[in-house]
Amino acid sequence: MSVCHTRFFFHRRLCFFFSLMASKPQRVHQFAGTSVPGSTKKRRTMTTDCSMSDGFVKYADYLNGLNEKRERVVKASRDVTMNSKKVIFQVHRISKHDKDEVLEKAEKDLASVTDLYMSRLVKELQGTDFWKLRRAYSPGVQEYVEAATLCKFCKSGTLLSLTELNASLLQLSDPSVEPLQINVLDYLLGLGDLTGELMRLAIGRISDGDLEYAKRICQFVRDIYRELSLLVPHMDDDTEMKKKMETMLQSVLKIENACFSVHVRGSEYMPLLGSSDQDFSVFGMPNFDP
Repeated sequence: MSVCHTRFFFHRRLCFFFSLMASKPQRVHQFAGTSVPGSTKKRRTMTTDCSMSDGFVKYADYLNGLNEKRERVVKASRDVTMNSKKVIFQVHRISKHDKDEVLEKAEKDLASVTDLYMSRLVKELQGTDFWKLRRAYSPGVQEYVEAATLCKFCKSGTLLSLTELNASLLQLSDPSVEPLQINVLDYLLGLGDLTGELMRLAIGRISDGDLEYAKRICQFVRDIYRELSLLVPHMDDDTEMKKKMETMLQSVLKIENACFSVHVRGSEYMPLLGSSDQDFSVFGMPNFDP
């Protein structure tokens, strides 16, 4: 190839190269060390959303307030439990001779528990917080249900209903907000504990010679167990209620066995039960000194 042809091809390639560079001015500016206006990307910066920060502060304040309220509710529930047990112990002092006096004292103690301690729970749990904090106050409410229903049975021989129990708490509530309502589960759990106290009361009445009163207690406990045995299988899986049912059945059997034993084997010494006569023992045999 001649020198003329070589120069011709070199000149064409050089023209082609400059034409490509001219069609893409950005590359020319890059080679020249400059930049085209608007070609650079904006740097991304992290910004804090004020509304989100305020929301977290608000939720933190709410949770702190709820935890503080839970502590106050737990303390009030313990006071309700302790003083309700005192009412139950007072009821167990009943005898054939001072039944009315003992029940009157027990009812006054129960009224004090309602006014002094249950009122604290009502004030703390008005609105909808009584659903959120149920586990904090449930033990105290169950003990209160047990004491109230025990007093009601010993006075009238009937069961205090959940409607009557909640109605007695309305006077402690602010009418402008939703009042505290004892839920069905806590009421039923309280009834489960009631049967145990009735079993102890029945055994005490038998030892005091009042077999007829023990029989009425036995029939009452049977009715409660029968009704709950139809209801509990349709409830949600609540292991606490199932345990209460097992304990309730044991209480029924203990009362039945005690009443049956006295009726069948104790007819000859029943008049002597609770007697102050020192000449006869519990089994009707004369005492003797060795």
